[in-house]
Parts: sequence; C-alpha cells; structure tokens
Amino acid sequence: MKSAPKSRPSKFSPPPGAAQPAAAGAADALRENAEPVAGTAWYTPIWFVAIFGVALYWATMYLDRNGGGFQPLVFNQGESLADVEARVPHSEADALVAKGRKVYNTYCAACHQPNARGLTGQFPPLAGSDWVNTEGPNRMIRIVLNGLQSPITVNGTEFNNVMLPWRDQLSDEDIAAVITFVRGNKEWGNTAGPATLAHVKAIRAATEARGTYWTAPELLAVPLKD
Repeated sequence: MKSAPKSRPSKFSPPPGAAQPAAAGAADALRENAEPVAGTAWYTPIWFVAIFGVALYWATMYLDRNGGGFQPLVFNQGESLADVEARVPHSEADALVAKGRKVYNTYCAACHQPNARGLTGQFPPLAGSDWVNTEGPNRMIRIVLNGLQSPITVNGTEFNNVMLPWRDQLSDEDIAAVITFVRGNKEWGNTAGPATLAHVKAIRAATEARGTYWTAPELLAVPLKD
C-alpha cells in the first residue's frame, strides 16, 4: 500500500522554526485595531501667564520707585561712617526734605530736569526761580494742586506750556514735602521757607471746587502769604 505523498511546502510558507502566521497576524490585528492613545502635551496655563505678568509689572514699578535712578548719590554711600550718617535724616524736617527729593525725582524731574534748570522754551526753571523764592508758598501749592496753563514769565523769560495738576496723585504730605524740598534747596540757589502739611490741607480744601488750571494772572492776584 502506497503512503500518501508528502505535501510540498508552498513558496509562501514560512521556513521551519519561524513564527506561526496565525500568531503574527493576531499581533498585527491588535496593533491595527488598537484605540489611539493621546500623548502628553506641555502647555502654559493662562493663569500662570497672568500671574507672571502682574509680578513683572510690580517688580518694574518697585524698581522705578526705589531704585534711586541708579544715581551715585544713592549707591555711593561714602567711604566713612561720617559720610553715611550725613545722609541719614536726623529730624522731622530732614525726613520731609528727603521725602520731597523722592517726590521730585519721581514726578517733577522729567520736565524741570534733575538739576531744576528746566528746558529752554518749554519748561521753566525752579532753580533760582522768582516764583519759587517768594515770601510764602501759597502760589506754588495752588500750581501743584491744579496745574498751570498760560504764558508765564520766570526770571524774565516767557514760557507757554502746561503744568499738569497733581491733586489726585499726590497726598498733602507729598505736596508739602516736594515744595519744601524745592524752596529750600540751596544747591539750586533757593532759600525760601517750607510748606507745612496744615497749609497744604487748607488750600486743598479752599480750592476743592476749582476744576480748571490756574493762569499766571490769577496766581499773581493770590497773596504770597496768609
């Protein structure tokens, strides 16, 4: 009896020892039919961006107010203890002047310049000014509170620009401090007396209803001293 002939391997059959097609096909099917998996994407939350922006703004404003403009007077404290102590306020009057210097550098120096000499044809000088070195600060207080808009003659030179009002931005103490600092700054040639907190409060209350800038003729009609 003849035995059945052995089947010849197909040319598509895997060689002996190779993985079975069924197993490979099953793995391929699993890979093809598997659900897609979302990967991990890094992103910056909008709240983090907002907090970072606020922090950056605060840091910029803090540096602007407390950095001293990177002036040598601030950062070069002196070579001896006596030099350092000379810069420290020793009385309420010294503290008021120190505060006034800070207010001036922050709000006034951009127009009137750090040396208080102003800009020719634009902003009048405060150094040696005949409007500064007056018997009393009545006119200066009013200018700082409500501003000035009209031609004004300072030391014989006419200026025609706008002085902004600072009523809403500066406190009574700020105004008293900066006027005291300017009027008594001997380095600028000024030798006038101070402005008191009570004086500023009184003029602020008396001019509360005024909603317009002062003009030079109006100010010249104001007594220099109460």
